Amino acid sequence: ASLHELLSPKVQSTLFTSATLSAKGTFDYIRSRLGLREETHEAIYPSHFHFETQCMLYVPRDLPMPADPEFGPAAAGRVTEILKLSKGRALVLFTSYHNLNLVWERVKDQLPYDILRQGDAPRSVLLKAFREDIPSVLMATGSFWQGVDIPGEALSCLIMDKLPFASPTDPLVAARIDAVRRNGGNPFMEYQVPAAIIAFKQGMGRLIRSSADRGIMAVLDGRILSSPYGRHFLESLPPIPIGHHLSDIAEFFKPTPTTEVKNAPQAVGRRF
Repeated sequence: ASLHELLSPKVQSTLFTSATLSAKGTFDYIRSRLGLREETHEAIYPSHFHFETQCMLYVPRDLPMPADPEFGPAAAGRVTEILKLSKGRALVLFTSYHNLNLVWERVKDQLPYDILRQGDAPRSVLLKAFREDIPSVLMATGSFWQGVDIPGEALSCLIMDKLPFASPTDPLVAARIDAVRRNGGNPFMEYQVPAAIIAFKQGMGRLIRSSADRGIMAVLDGRILSSPYGRHFLESLPPIPIGHHLSDIAEFFKPTPTTEVKNAPQAVGRRF
């Protein structure tokens, strides 16, 4: 039974609200997942945060694509460079434990910060240590893409290794792909891309938690610029500056006479 069938006989109205319900500018995906009717009232409202001055998106153009065997080592090197510029203070999100462990092994002895890793302690312990030790870095996957609330300087940099596509070999994901295909749909564009966009927005939501927060969002996956579907991820974000060079990050964190290091964003590159 769909959610509509279960709820409509019992309640007069239901309100669904979240910062990450829409994908590609519509509610088609979440409406189909919940079984809601097409005539459901919908609206997208702008955020009260000033993303244009509070954050910047960094997407490098010079890294290998995720399918390249050299991506992992190259990503580890770039993560190290980013963390030096941000002085730690970062949450690094991965789509697999393989890349998480590869990057952690290569980074942990290269920086003068405590590099925390998911699995080495309970989630609550890791988050407490990350929150209280300002320069520390937390590397994680899975559940850390959502439900992490670390306002303030401790989370001044968010790094994603890849666009968060769910593995098609996961039994539940495979079943949903087959269901869309049986109904004559396009599983990639109708299910996999919208689901990844929502996860992507949830990841970005870890960075800006209050009107005083500022920071860098770094996405190391070049497909966001080169693939036909990459624009859907960019369009899912609020209009924020984008940079492609490490010097853009350095400029963002450059102190000004009236702000601390964390509060010195500079608009660079194009806007989308």
